[in-house]
Amino acid sequence: MRKENTVVRLVFLGAAGVGKTALIQRFLQDSFNHKYKRTVEELHSIEYDIDGAKIRIEIMDTSGSYSFPAMKKLCIRNSDAFALVYSIDNSESFEEVQRLREEILDIKDNAFAPITVVGNKLDLLTKREVPIKDSMCTVETYWNASFLETSAKCGVNVTEVFRELLQQVNLLSRVSPALQRRIQTIPKDSVRESKKPPMKKANSCSIS
Repeated sequence: MRKENTVVRLVFLGAAGVGKTALIQRFLQDSFNHKYKRTVEELHSIEYDIDGAKIRIEIMDTSGSYSFPAMKKLCIRNSDAFALVYSIDNSESFEEVQRLREEILDIKDNAFAPITVVGNKLDLLTKREVPIKDSMCTVETYWNASFLETSAKCGVNVTEVFRELLQQVNLLSRVSPALQRRIQTIPKDSVRESKKPPMKKANSCSIS
């Protein structure tokens, strides 16, 4: 049987402290760490092994400080889809998303780069600085990009972010029709995440 391999890389970009790591952790481990820890750069990997074919989804977690511009540029060039994350209680973090989008379009030389803009920390709704109406209009109408608001703390819309990113890169078009059908019926126990700890029950959380 012919082996078929495909790799998709997703990268999370945004200002420091907006919750990029927390979103990835919530997706991979269904957990939330209340203590903030500065990220340098981490690469997570999920592998699907289907009938001898390997599909690997790489998730790049980047630093908000961008201490190494050359590495950031290389990361953007080699990635397939982008989650641009800001915090709804920090208007400056949304301005950073605007700058990052322009940088991505310049480096990729593509006005239609797969971008999903994520307004995180929906649990801080009472402290909102970025109006959803304005941000949604900007992202969907003028940028022609996808938009979601999330809460990594509460687990709101986190899975939807990753689903949207994978839809944008059109993963299924990269593999054979037979393998497409197999992917669409993947049982949960066929997914392996590298170095993934046991899933922990998330604390309950309400959004006011």
